Amino acid sequence: MLIELALGYPQALVKAIGHPVTWIGVLIGALDRPLNRDTDTPARRRAAGVVALVILLAIVGLIALVVERGLFRLPFGIAVAALVASTLIAQRSLHQHVAEVALALEKDGIAVARRAVARIVGRDTAALDAAGVARAAIESLAENFSDGVVAPVVWMAIGGLPGAALYKAINTADSMIGHRTPRYQAFGRAAARLDDIVNLPASRLSALFIVAAAGLRAETSLQQAWRAIRRDASRHRSPNAGYPEAAMAGALGLSLAGSRVYGGVRVEDAMMGDGRREANADDIRRALALYRCADAILLALVATLAGLYFIAPM
Repeated sequence: MLIELALGYPQALVKAIGHPVTWIGVLIGALDRPLNRDTDTPARRRAAGVVALVILLAIVGLIALVVERGLFRLPFGIAVAALVASTLIAQRSLHQHVAEVALALEKDGIAVARRAVARIVGRDTAALDAAGVARAAIESLAENFSDGVVAPVVWMAIGGLPGAALYKAINTADSMIGHRTPRYQAFGRAAARLDDIVNLPASRLSALFIVAAAGLRAETSLQQAWRAIRRDASRHRSPNAGYPEAAMAGALGLSLAGSRVYGGVRVEDAMMGDGRREANADDIRRALALYRCADAILLALVATLAGLYFIAPM
């Protein structure tokens, strides 16, 4: 976590060799093309989706296990393994992308802000006003704190580099093929369901971290964050995203989620929080400050657990 916070994933490295998530994406695409046939029945496409997921997880898990075991045999291999594992966490990059949206709203205007937020959300952004752009950025920050930070850290703590790599494979598969579209409704069903399961612990934990962070900051409300989780989180169309989104909305005194447009189709969703809908760049910066505090709490917890792990046998 400290390596990723300090270094992130350098853009030069992305251009030179890509990123582990893009490598996983290439593998998913290679499985999608031959196995997801338009001429097959929905039942056969569901079965093919299960086969594709099993192959994906077997390949990713085996590679990660071989890399980890190999590195652990080397002098200072644990440090190299930590460097490799840091590529599966997105603390720094998430903060950077969301901060770019706030900066664009403040200095560059709505057109640039829409392009900035389009890099981190899946919804249509062309018709978003400034408040819609700000809400989208804050929602993405909350959800990706769970998916991009807490979840890989949790599965890394449980299963080392293979645990985190398998999580990223599942999460990437869901983002690529777990859509309710004619092509992926059946084929991506297994990926979407498994993603819901593996994200369940992190979504609840991330909400608790946000609540705790809200209690440490003067301009946010622990009580409102907790109230929003209890009232709204379970009403979100996603079984997981509602928890960090509701916590963030309540802490900031905002109303997030609600009606959104994906691929030209309007999707109705429950409101998270009962505060203002008119979010702005200042609200994004407040959300980023809350995110930094929540991430610090996660880091402190991991450090404490690691310390107890090494002390316990002594």
